[in-house]
Amino acid sequence: MEATTIPRVKVCCISSVQEAKMAISYGASALGLVSEMPSGPRVISEGLIAQVAARVPPAVSSFLLTSKPDTLEIVAQQRRLGVNAIQICGQLQLGTYDDLRQALPGIALIQVIQVTGKESIEEAVAVAPYVSGLLLDSVVAVPELGDTGQVHDWKISKLIRELVEVPVFLAGGLNPDNITDAIQQVQPFGVDVCSGVRTNGKLDEKKLSQFFSKVTASFSRS
Repeated sequence: MEATTIPRVKVCCISSVQEAKMAISYGASALGLVSEMPSGPRVISEGLIAQVAARVPPAVSSFLLTSKPDTLEIVAQQRRLGVNAIQICGQLQLGTYDDLRQALPGIALIQVIQVTGKESIEEAVAVAPYVSGLLLDSVVAVPELGDTGQVHDWKISKLIRELVEVPVFLAGGLNPDNITDAIQQVQPFGVDVCSGVRTNGKLDEKKLSQFFSKVTASFSRS
């Protein structure tokens, strides 16, 4: 699905109500809230996730990043926390996407695809019909689920975007310096940023402002 409007911006790894408010004030369409993971940084407690999700305006999506492989556990998480989108960071092992859709009507399901090569394209095309959207992220030497801080081959991401019929978010090492090229090359529905707008782990208002300015300026219908 080709972007026909300015890409949505998802600010991930939100760690407080204050960070959520700052991200929304600059125009974030979605916030990423990282629950317990087997690897990767910026995990916050379920209590804090619920607190932030309860304060997110209706027009802003609250993404729960989960690595749970059991659909029953994912459903229970959503019901505890009140988020309106689920970002599936691993693979479902017990249950199906249809099970999640039936149990969580109206909740968006976003599957993370770690972009490597041909196998990533095949995975994305196979999964796309069953989810609300895809998030294309990078792979690092030491496996991490989210916030890799590294870019990947955007040519592959562009091809995936062209082949699927659902919205595609581009993630992986995006920052104010490279976001213009990323949008022009991939033309995603949305972009996902975490470490690229942080300093010493904290959301940096200057970087955040620069990032949003670049997103707006880089958009074209070409």
